Formats: sequence, C-alpha cells, structure tokens
Amino acid sequence: MLTKKGKYGLKAMMHLAGRLPGEPSLVNEIAEANHIPKKFLDTILGELRNAGFVNSKKGKGGGYTLAKPPQHIMVGHIIRILDGPLAPIQCASKSSYRRCDDCDDEGRCGVRLIMLEAREAIAAVLDNRTLADMRRAAESGEPALTYVI
Repeated sequence: MLTKKGKYGLKAMMHLAGRLPGEPSLVNEIAEANHIPKKFLDTILGELRNAGFVNSKKGKGGGYTLAKPPQHIMVGHIIRILDGPLAPIQCASKSSYRRCDDCDDEGRCGVRLIMLEAREAIAAVLDNRTLADMRRAAESGEPALTYVI
C-alpha cells in the first residue's frame, strides 16, 4: 500500500510538474495547495532532493523545482525513494529480497508466487508512467493507459 509519505511526495512532484520549467515553488505553497503538513513535506522534499528529483534554492526567488523534465521522471522511481520496494512482501522483492523465516519451500509457496505476480503488475504500471503521464491523467480525469494482465 502506498504510504502517506509516498502519496504526498507524488502530489508535491505533480505540483512542481505543473509549473513552468525553472519556476520555483515554496514549501508553504505546495503544502497548502495539496493539503500536506508542511513539516512532513520538508522531510519528503529533502529526500527527493537527495535522490536528484528536485532542486532547491534558498533566499529570494528560491524554492523547489524539478531537477529533470516531468517526462523523464518515472513514478515507480519516486515511490521507491519514498516508500521502498514495490513488492507487497520481501520474498517477492527484486531490490530488497529476504526469504521468509516460516517458508519451507519458497518455490511452491502460493503466497510468494501470487505476490510476485502482484509485484510485476504494479511495476508494469509504475515503471512505465512518468510524472508527465500523471499530470495528463489528472487533467483528463482518465487513467493514462489500461493494462490487461
């Protein structure tokens, strides 16, 4: 499940994607427009800055801007930075795999096998959608694409 941190991070990134390139947004502006607690948003934007998704500038004319054009920022990458792996359980994760202590036969574990399938379906969407796709979907009120799995 997407955490509030992940959701707020996506909302903040969409806010920045709606600005003209290079036009900064203040934390207060982003927080108020998106109903995000300012202190929490400060932490989220700091993580996104450290990961190279946003730039920040202090002082007059300062604020946050996207570090890259929105069509070059994948939604799955943002979520992984803020929330960690996409897999619902660790034994289904590609980046943070850990075998379950209670599993006798991982190759025949029905829970793991279905969670691997769920992880692949989630990644198929989030790793193929950009921030620009999210903006277009929000403007149109329709999902970017429909997948049949």
